[in-house]
Amino acid sequence: MFDVIDFLESVGQDAQLRYASSEDVAAVLVGQPIDAKLRDVILAKDAQALGVMLGKGPYCCYIDPGKEDEGDEKKKKDDKGKDDKGKVKESPSNRPKK
Repeated sequence: MFDVIDFLESVGQDAQLRYASSEDVAAVLVGQPIDAKLRDVILAKDAQALGVMLGKGPYCCYIDPGKEDEGDEKKKKDDKGKDDKGKVKESPSNRPKK
């Protein structure tokens, strides 16, 4: 069976086929068992119609940014045990004074 993706990959890798006229590409497709509609779409270089024929659906990507206050909470956790100047506070020790 004819694999469209493999054919398109080989066209992209072959400089003579990549920039060839529709007649030259048609000559390559003559010996291949390919559906007439698919052949017409390839020769017309209609990427959108080719995608539809190959079953490509709509593509959607959603990127969810982090919450703004996440950094503040992390900073608060990092600041525990520090005074206003950023110096580490000394905790009282349980050792007896001399």
